[in-house]
Amino acid sequence: MSEEQTTGTGVPHLFGRQLKRLRAWAGMGRAELGARTGYSESTIASFEQGRRIPSRQFIVRADEVLGAHGVLLELVEEMERAQYPPFFQDAVKLEREAVALHFFAVQTVPGLLQTEEYARAVFAIRRPPLDEATIEQRVTARLARQEIFVRKPMPVISFVLEEAVLRKQLGGPAVTRGQLEQILLIGERPNVEIQVMPDNREEHAALSGRFTLIETTNGRRIAYVEAFKSSRLFTDRSTVRELDERYGVLRAQALTPRESLAHVEKLLGGT
Repeated sequence: MSEEQTTGTGVPHLFGRQLKRLRAWAGMGRAELGARTGYSESTIASFEQGRRIPSRQFIVRADEVLGAHGVLLELVEEMERAQYPPFFQDAVKLEREAVALHFFAVQTVPGLLQTEEYARAVFAIRRPPLDEATIEQRVTARLARQEIFVRKPMPVISFVLEEAVLRKQLGGPAVTRGQLEQILLIGERPNVEIQVMPDNREEHAALSGRFTLIETTNGRRIAYVEAFKSSRLFTDRSTVRELDERYGVLRAQALTPRESLAHVEKLLGGT
């Protein structure tokens, strides 16, 4: 699915029309609804016009305040999906339900590991540039994904990161330092293993780029591959097996998890 396919005329606009209609039926102005839900009048206007995507908390509160009897609640799941670029919406749904996730990263730190400052820096340098509202929406959505680390039952999560990813100073030295500290903290979790692929390795099993392997509760294994403005989920056994084998070799070629965290500490000491 192409990133250029947007949700602007879809679920956010449908939610906005419903919100506006229910507010009018309740005889309530935008300022009053905003005051009773903790948002400004301009933000309520943005919700109604489909320009901003509200949080689950707002939807629940608005449904209660407007006496909607669950009408708005029916759109919660779809609105949560709409927080993400269209090309990533199917993958994030699978991620939420996964029992195992394996990431190979070659350009930036994977979203599940990113700090707020690093994520904002990544979105801020996009070209063509994103507007401030979109950047904030994307950052919020990316951080929300990290709830997976405290989910029960805990999924098994592993990462193989190119060393060059850790050396990039995206956002500046302070952001880089915070990001390395975050990697160390998450790497100590019992269900997480982080490995670094050093720059000086003479063999490398996956020079063709990043990918993610997902295992679902029913035992299905799916591969997610992202490219310029698009992405694809592979479910055929041959493709998934090929990427699974690549990932296994990558893990053998990379530093061990313990060696990797020591290497990240060394990099942190040099920032």
